[in-house]
Amino acid sequence: MTRRGRFITVEGGEGTGKSTLIAGLETHLLDDGIAVTVTREPGGTQLAEAVRALVLSPPGGHRWSALSEALLVYAARRDHLENIIIPALEAGAWVICDRFADSTRVYQGLGGLDQDSIDTLDKLVVGTSQPDRTLILDGPVQDLLSRRRDRGMSDVFESMPIDFHEKVREAFLDIASRDPERCRVIDAMQAPDDVLKAALSKLHED
Repeated sequence: MTRRGRFITVEGGEGTGKSTLIAGLETHLLDDGIAVTVTREPGGTQLAEAVRALVLSPPGGHRWSALSEALLVYAARRDHLENIIIPALEAGAWVICDRFADSTRVYQGLGGLDQDSIDTLDKLVVGTSQPDRTLILDGPVQDLLSRRRDRGMSDVFESMPIDFHEKVREAFLDIASRDPERCRVIDAMQAPDDVLKAALSKLHED
């Protein structure tokens, strides 16, 4: 019987360096002979990627309501779980996902959707398929946004005012404090190699 893989999610605000860390983790795990599936949310499947475009770059510059966004994201998440995440875990691979349900709690929660509604959706859609470990990249908001702009990256969330991003940071740290067994916070302002070393260490903590 194949041993189940580990489900790792990487979270944080804009410009925290999630993609760089994930690439480093993938290389390290592959070098150790561990099968790895790297994916992202919203996205990961053809259907979910179509939803991603609707959520991050809505037509005509319009914004979805927080509830509509959450429904879209959770529809994409269920397809993602059924077709990518769960099969990979059952095959023994480690799954590393760029954002997952914590981002819904943060972004749609700040958009006005109450946490009870998110809990209901999460129980229905994710159920027991929760991450084994969540790495939350954290750093000063202004520094991180400057880093992102220097890379020419922009979407509907990046364009939000600075106080929104401060609330995003606070919300992720609150999640970490409420679920210390699953979550680990990493200083995103370190050099990439140091961020990777910290992440690898935290993956192996009990």
